[in-house]
Amino acid sequence: MGILSFDFIENTSLIKVVVMAKNPDVSLYTELTDIQRHVTQNAGTEPPFSGKLLHNKKSGVYHCLCCGQPLFMSDTKFDSGCGWPSFYQPVSDDAILYLDDNSHNMQRIEVRCRHCDAHLGHVFPDGPKPTGERFCINSVALSFTDENTGEKTVG
Repeated sequence: MGILSFDFIENTSLIKVVVMAKNPDVSLYTELTDIQRHVTQNAGTEPPFSGKLLHNKKSGVYHCLCCGQPLFMSDTKFDSGCGWPSFYQPVSDDAILYLDDNSHNMQRIEVRCRHCDAHLGHVFPDGPKPTGERFCINSVALSFTDENTGEKTVG
């Protein structure tokens, strides 16, 4: 992951960030708030129960906020009670990058967008069938596209 440039905007929490995708032929642009930047670019965590997409029950697709890559289908989302959107399976094995994370005196598996390397959250082995996995994802790392209206919601 490489942040190529910053354009600070006075009197606002928005910062224009150019993100270099893992694919060197693709340069991606998005505007991120402080919390979105902290989570996606610095492996941060949003406060639990604070995300706009936590209680979303609409049908559609969850995408990486930074690059738009499809990550999760709404029919794999479930209420785990953990305070972050939870999914039991990504859209494909190619969507997610898995990394060992031994921070905070814990052993976890970090999940990142395979396309642009944005931090998404973690995966745990305590999810429902059919996978038994719980992808615990920061809402601010996602956008959602409603399959019925095409409306996009930023997490």
